[in-house]
Amino acid sequence: MFFYLSKKVAIPDNVKLKCVSWNKDQGFIACGGEDGLLKVLKLETQTDDAKLRGLAVPSNLSMNQNLEGHSGSVQVVTWNEQYQKLTTSDQNGLIIVWMLYKGSWYEEMINNRNKSVVRSMSWNADGQKICIVYEDGAVIVGSVDGNRIWGKDLKGVQLCHVAWSADSKILLFGMTSGEIHIYDNQGNFIMKMKLNCLVNVTGAISIAGIHWYHGTEGYVEPDCPCLAICFDNGRCQIMRHENDQNPVLIDTGMFVVSIQWNHTGSVLAVAGSQKVVTQDKDVNTVQFYTPFGEHLGTLKVPGKQMSALSWEGGGLKIALAVDSFIYFANIRPDYKWGYCSNTVVYAYTRPDRPEYCVIFWDTKNNEKYVKYVKSLISITTCGDFCILATKADENHPQFVLVLCNSIGTPLDPKYIDIVPLFVAMTKTHVIAASKEAFYTWQYRVAKKLTALEINQITRSRKEGRERIYHVDDTPSGSVDGVLDYSKAIQGTRDPICAITASDKTLIVGRESGTIQRYSLPNVGLIQKYSLNCRSYQLSLNCNSSRLAIIDISGVLTFFDLDARVTDSTGQQVIGELLKLERKDVWDMKWAKDNPDLFAMMEKTRMYVFRNLDPENPEHPNKDYIINFEIRSLRDSRALIEKVGIEDASQFIEDNPHPRLWRLLAEAALQKLDLHTAEQAFVRCKDYQGIKFVKRLGNLQSESMKQAEVAAYFSRFEEAERMYLDMDRRDLAIGLRLKLGDWFRVLQLLKTGSGDADDSLLEQAHNAIGDYFADRQKWLNAVQYYVQGRNQERLAECYYMLEDYEGLENLASSLPENHKLLPEIAQMFVRVGMCEQAVTAFLKCNQPKAAVDTCVHLNQWNKAVELAKNHSMKEIGSLLARYASHLLEKNKTLDAIELYRKANYFYDAAKLMFKIADEEAKKRTKPLRVKKLYVLSALLIEQYHEQVRNAQRGKVKGKSSEATSALAGLLEEEVLSTTSRFTDNAWRGAEAYHFFTLAQRQLYEGYVDTALKTALHLRDYEDIIPAVEIYSLLALCACASRAFGTCSKAFIKLESLETLSSEQKQQYEDLALEIFTKHTPKDNRKSELDSLLEGGEGKLPTCVATGSPITEYQFWVCSVCKHCVLAQEISNYNFCPLCHSSVG
Repeated sequence: MFFYLSKKVAIPDNVKLKCVSWNKDQGFIACGGEDGLLKVLKLETQTDDAKLRGLAVPSNLSMNQNLEGHSGSVQVVTWNEQYQKLTTSDQNGLIIVWMLYKGSWYEEMINNRNKSVVRSMSWNADGQKICIVYEDGAVIVGSVDGNRIWGKDLKGVQLCHVAWSADSKILLFGMTSGEIHIYDNQGNFIMKMKLNCLVNVTGAISIAGIHWYHGTEGYVEPDCPCLAICFDNGRCQIMRHENDQNPVLIDTGMFVVSIQWNHTGSVLAVAGSQKVVTQDKDVNTVQFYTPFGEHLGTLKVPGKQMSALSWEGGGLKIALAVDSFIYFANIRPDYKWGYCSNTVVYAYTRPDRPEYCVIFWDTKNNEKYVKYVKSLISITTCGDFCILATKADENHPQFVLVLCNSIGTPLDPKYIDIVPLFVAMTKTHVIAASKEAFYTWQYRVAKKLTALEINQITRSRKEGRERIYHVDDTPSGSVDGVLDYSKAIQGTRDPICAITASDKTLIVGRESGTIQRYSLPNVGLIQKYSLNCRSYQLSLNCNSSRLAIIDISGVLTFFDLDARVTDSTGQQVIGELLKLERKDVWDMKWAKDNPDLFAMMEKTRMYVFRNLDPENPEHPNKDYIINFEIRSLRDSRALIEKVGIEDASQFIEDNPHPRLWRLLAEAALQKLDLHTAEQAFVRCKDYQGIKFVKRLGNLQSESMKQAEVAAYFSRFEEAERMYLDMDRRDLAIGLRLKLGDWFRVLQLLKTGSGDADDSLLEQAHNAIGDYFADRQKWLNAVQYYVQGRNQERLAECYYMLEDYEGLENLASSLPENHKLLPEIAQMFVRVGMCEQAVTAFLKCNQPKAAVDTCVHLNQWNKAVELAKNHSMKEIGSLLARYASHLLEKNKTLDAIELYRKANYFYDAAKLMFKIADEEAKKRTKPLRVKKLYVLSALLIEQYHEQVRNAQRGKVKGKSSEATSALAGLLEEEVLSTTSRFTDNAWRGAEAYHFFTLAQRQLYEGYVDTALKTALHLRDYEDIIPAVEIYSLLALCACASRAFGTCSKAFIKLESLETLSSEQKQQYEDLALEIFTKHTPKDNRKSELDSLLEGGEGKLPTCVATGSPITEYQFWVCSVCKHCVLAQEISNYNFCPLCHSSVG
């Protein structure tokens, strides 16, 4: 923080000042003094230079009013900012309330108790109540409108100070004895305040000031000390609340007269005087402190005796009453800010939040990112990154260094156990220092580094990325720096006061003036230098050869780190203090690319130095450009205005110059002297001007010529008005068309009517639509495109607005085969709207694109349907792709249905057979397996029918191209297929039909019929497992007492290789049990046995009963071609095998 005196205002007649108060909201300054002096002043920043802002603007007194009314010395002045009132009192006890009326201050209310003198007055936070304390112990609380709320006499005490709490619930009364009593807002005593700062203090003391910051601008951090109490002996305590048992204690070491917080409660100013050993008289001094008691700086003020101080509302100025003068000092606060990657990072407090509000403002794109950070200590930036140093927790001593990018995203937090009072940052390292030790952290970010930097990183990575060093250690650059926080606890007699770092050097400044130079990245102490000042800010240039030092009194000096010089004792030393010295410097910055170039801030000016020599920085700016006309141009202009064109023409002839001829031509045009104008344009070689004059010559009307001239000189409004007065709206429209002012064109078109207007109106609407579309105001653009019937741009706007309903309506309104339809269809495709896209593609006769869209969006059903409807040749490949897609998802039945619908019966049958086989292997319900085989066979039958039809079509020669292509495809399929699917499509169905029929007959008691049916199963061992066939046969034979057949079945079972020895043993045991009781011979010799066993002349089998058909009359199914006995079919409505209608 930096302070310097900037202005001095003298009070007439050398009247001594007693008090001063600065209105925080309106900027009025009230000062009171002896002999009833009361003035209201106002500093106004008056400048015509827009580039000057803030403290740099010179300030003058815009108000300087004497307020008459007091006769005695004015001792107390206090503002009520909320209600724009000033309350003053003098040594006679007279109180006056002043109000502002039409720019001047007038008396509003007067009160005089005539018993005692007012010592202090205080308005509460909302300006509703005032508390007035008198020396004799009387207390009055009044309202803003002058009514008395309550009054009280405190017996036996003398009062000198009063203060309200932020919530207006507590009142503090300061006694002349130095005690402070706490009362509630009704005047009831609560307790005496404990004054820790007066421990071990003897002698008479008095209160110099009580100021309780009300938190109107937020707090520096949560639970921040805000109640400051200071005594004349320089002892001060800052409390969090009135009962704080652990306040911040300060000994200012001065005689104090006044204290005050700034507008945010972040700085406490303490005014008074200090004894100086070298001088006899005391020196007027203002000390500045943080709420935590840290000393920020000292401001020395001339004069004999300071009596009061007051802060300006923005905290950038302070007013000091000294003798018969008001001194103004400028304050340069230590803002928390930095600049990285085109981004300004800055922090401030807000009344509604306990945290700091950190703004990342991208100055290039003008974008802002907000981040809230608790207990922020500092912001440090380098390159593209910044470090936010914060306190981890109110109750915990740990601190955090948060590495952020330029939009505030936290990349890497590091918890440390030392207070990061000073933080420096390079491209690879962060250095944080407390008063005793410093911590180094080699941070990692995903960015490009040079080979040398990578080498340094990899070398130091082995030794650890975090280290800590005590300031009194002498590290050698080896691995002696470890993360041992016990070092940080050890004290030092010479604390750290500033640090700075570059890629290869770390500089640590100490309070004694010692400068320690370390190497980076391996921290090793290289050199110690001695200076005669205490550093406040250090800065290294880009090649680390020079160090800039700003000391605590604002003096800037430079030190050459590598220069070798001979000192006074004749010894050679490294390092030399350079001759340049500047005072009142509060900041400086080296150039990143030039080691000799730097900028510095001195009071309100910035200087740029090159090689220690100042230069005047000027940047290109339009404000700096002034056009000066040379004398001959001025003279020619004057001649034309005064004596006319002819004389001026002669003057220009004598002093020829193209610019002068142009001046003459323009003047001649204004007066419609076309002959002179043409000659002048010829002389300045302006071909366009000559053509314009020729065109003017062809016009008959004078007013028309004047209108054209007005347009030539860019007086377009005037020209348009002239055209309209001549009833030539067409010319006015033409003028606006040339200028591209379509909004005005539209206005003019709407004022009249004409055939030619319709197309122009459409053009205007479209141009305005383009204007809005270019600025991405799609909604506005739509309105104009609709009127301009610009379907192409309308489609684009609907798409950008995501108004797909509007886009769909537009597509439906377009005629078939419109060129815009494919584009709209593609828009629908991009957002996955298949149905709308297909409709658009079909409307423009692009079925292939519609099918491709369906495939792209996985709408395969739709794709196949479209391919069928439009007889597309590539349906086969499309089906194959869709089927494989379905099979991948294990949707086999869906694939079958797809093939079936597309009349690809053979492919459907193959898949169905596959499912039936798989189900059969799973040993699921036989009826289900039969149904699957029936379905497979039915598909094969449909396939055969398709082949026959195709052949018939060929014979007739009437086949369509698509049918013949399909027939050819199917023929190839037939030729290449010799599988069981086509030859014996019904075998699987037959097998499971007889298998279930035999069991049904057996359970219904028709054992003989069941045996006959079971005997058929011997032909189907390739479909049904043999063990099941022969087990069933054995069972049926045993039931019908055909033990011979039963014996054969057992022999077959015992010889099966698929059975285990245990299972075979079980069958043997069962056979033994049966055939010991019964002879293995069939009891009834059936006449059908020979037929059943015969191979060649096998009889057809009835699928209803399982018996052979010996009669000539029997029923044949039209679908599956299987037979049923004539007498049996009357019992059935459907074929027992394929379940098709008997009909």
